[in-house]
Amino acid sequence: MKKLLALILWAFLLFPIISYSHQPDQSIIYMRVYEEAGIDARFEINVNQLNEAFGLNLPKYPKWADIEPHVDMIKAYLLKNTSFSSKYGDHKILFTDVDSSMVWTSFGYFVKIPFHLENSETLPDDLLVTYSAFIKENPNTRNLLTMEYNWKAGLVNNETMFALDFKEGAVTKTLDLTEKSYWKGFVAMVEQGIWHIWIGLDHILFLLALILPSVVRRTQTATVGSNMEVGKSKFNIWGWAPVDRFRPAFLYILKIITFFTIAHTITLSLAALNIIVLPSRLVESIIALSIGLAAYHNIKPIFKGKDWLIAFVFGLFHGFGFASVMGELGFKGEFLTLTLLGFNVGVEIGQVLIIALIFPILYFLRNLKSYPKILVYLSAILIVVSLYWLVERAFDIDLPLDESIRTFGGDILRALGLRRPVG
Repeated sequence: MKKLLALILWAFLLFPIISYSHQPDQSIIYMRVYEEAGIDARFEINVNQLNEAFGLNLPKYPKWADIEPHVDMIKAYLLKNTSFSSKYGDHKILFTDVDSSMVWTSFGYFVKIPFHLENSETLPDDLLVTYSAFIKENPNTRNLLTMEYNWKAGLVNNETMFALDFKEGAVTKTLDLTEKSYWKGFVAMVEQGIWHIWIGLDHILFLLALILPSVVRRTQTATVGSNMEVGKSKFNIWGWAPVDRFRPAFLYILKIITFFTIAHTITLSLAALNIIVLPSRLVESIIALSIGLAAYHNIKPIFKGKDWLIAFVFGLFHGFGFASVMGELGFKGEFLTLTLLGFNVGVEIGQVLIIALIFPILYFLRNLKSYPKILVYLSAILIVVSLYWLVERAFDIDLPLDESIRTFGGDILRALGLRRPVG
């Protein structure tokens, strides 16, 4: 309960920051700056602004079908009220239509219209930006420009810090693109690596399955706690004995994580270089399966005396999973060595933190008579979770439990006023 209250408190503290760049009277430009591919960006416009500017009657909770008939008119208006220029001349807005869609916030729906800046492959030091959309219609409008991705500026997946703001009387401003360094980009990738191992529940559960046996050893005739014999059969699921010293447990962890790290580093690099690219559905399915097999190995050994083999083989597929994450961050192959190094360092730091939280607890519990049962029962739960995710990912379906969780979560968000009411 304390953890739940803490999470809710953090949500209330962070939500104003996260939602700051999506206010009712704001239109936002999210910009992605690439060293070789130039500048990509997108407009995000509140539906209420479209109703005011064009006299539309779009519903409060629109679907894309409601927006689509007006897209050409919206684009023409944006072209009239937006411009980019530098010492290289004007940078024409080229609408890409790759990801035209909508995003919902507590302030309503925002329409996303992506574009690319022409002649931006050679990046200027300064970019003169004019953005006067909706300000004439509503003088209280305050538009923003946010640098969502700029590797050398240390900005990756940024949605909360804005670079420029535009308001009545100040619709033209200069964007400085020189404040950047290799160090900032490297640190940003380390942070992303840490964050994505922490939010990657499947990676965390795989690590948990691997380290559960670190503080015990499998025996044919095991004694647990006070010399209680638990069986002499060739195979007994309770056949575990606690390690006597810290060193063997630590070396076990070190070996497992080393092989896992080597494996995912190899495939992350291969995928980033486009040497080997596997379908996301296949990769995510095998990652789900890896949790179950690692957990099953704790109950009945698959590779006797070779626990590291599971960490290495399935670590290869976890590396492909990390590669897909980098793609979602907007990574396009620039500064490849530093990006891969930074992201991998971040992943390792995240893994070490997870192990630092879990391992001391396991080491403390290892002498309990019930620890072998804890190990087996937890492994059984991990197998169930693994199979559940495997079915969902392999067959691309949402099972009822997920829907129930989403419904429950939606009810909480609606109660907090963070999601629109149903109906």
